[in-house]
Amino acid sequence: MSTFDRPGDVFLADCPARLAVEILSDKWSVVVVYALGNGPRRHGELKALIGGVSTKMLTQTLRRLQHHGLVRREAFAEAPPRVEYTLTDLGKSALEPVDALCRWAEQNGDAVLDAQESEVPG
Repeated sequence: MSTFDRPGDVFLADCPARLAVEILSDKWSVVVVYALGNGPRRHGELKALIGGVSTKMLTQTLRRLQHHGLVRREAFAEAPPRVEYTLTDLGKSALEPVDALCRWAEQNGDAVLDAQESEVPG
């Protein structure tokens, strides 16, 4: 029996761990969690830091992470209004696997590109 054949497998539809995997497996979720790992950021700072993400997609990602308890949104009563996003304790606990994924990507990015370029169309 493989470790993935046991009850509680994260890939089973009714397993709560599956939701957690789905949340973090989203491309922009990983990037946002990583970007917030060094402390609070404003929306514009995140957009500039991440690059390539649309305002709409960043907003949707932040709302999703907030809904699932990984990100906290704090609005300050100032003129002009200021909003900051920060990781919750739950979000901070995701930094270790996100960091591991980022290290893997840095170490293997060239190999992935090489494999992609050497693939025979067909």
